Amino acid sequence: MVISRERALALVGDFLARELPTWRWAGPPPTPDLCRVEERAVGWLVFWRSAEQARGGGPRGSFVGGHYLVDRHDGSLHFVPAVQSGDEDWEEQYLVQVRGVRPPDPLAASVRELARTRGVVAAMGHLRRRAPRLGPHEAKAYVTAVRDGAEPPEELAARTRPEGRRSLPPVETVAGPADPAGAVGRPGAEE
Repeated sequence: MVISRERALALVGDFLARELPTWRWAGPPPTPDLCRVEERAVGWLVFWRSAEQARGGGPRGSFVGGHYLVDRHDGSLHFVPAVQSGDEDWEEQYLVQVRGVRPPDPLAASVRELARTRGVVAAMGHLRRRAPRLGPHEAKAYVTAVRDGAEPPEELAARTRPEGRRSLPPVETVAGPADPAGAVGRPGAEE
C-alpha cells in the first residue's frame, strides 16, 4: 500500500480530532488547520496550526501547532523533533530508528572496486586510511566480506562512519500503521 497525499491529510486530521481534546494544557481544544504538506522520500510531512491562529495571523489566541510524518508505506504517524531544527539528517534517523534500515556504508563501493581491480592488500590500505579505527584483522574481514559481494558486518561498517555526529532527539511513533481499508478515525475502527 502506498499512502496518497489525501490519505495522509485524512490520517493526520483524524488523529488530531481524537488527540487535541486531551490537551488540557491548551485550554479549549483548538481546531486544527492543516496548513502545509511536503512530500519526502519516507512519506508526507503534514504541518498544522490552530485555526484560531490562522485566522488571527499572529500569536493571539490559541498558539498550538506542529507537524507529523505519515509513513508512505503503512500510514503510521510519527513526530520527528529534528524537522523543527531544520536538520536534514532526520530522514536517515527515521529509516534507522523506525524502519530498521541500515545506513549506507560510505566506503563499501570503493573498497569492493579496489579489491576487484588491485587486490585485497590495496583495498585494505585504502580502507585503513579512510577508517583508521579499524585494525588490520577488522579491515581484512571487511574487505573479504565486500569482495565476496556481501555487505560488511554492521559492527565494522559503523566504524567507517564519521565520529562525533550529534545525536538527534528520538522519533516518536504516535499512531499506526493505518488500516488499509481507510477505517482509521471512524467509530469502532482499530488502529
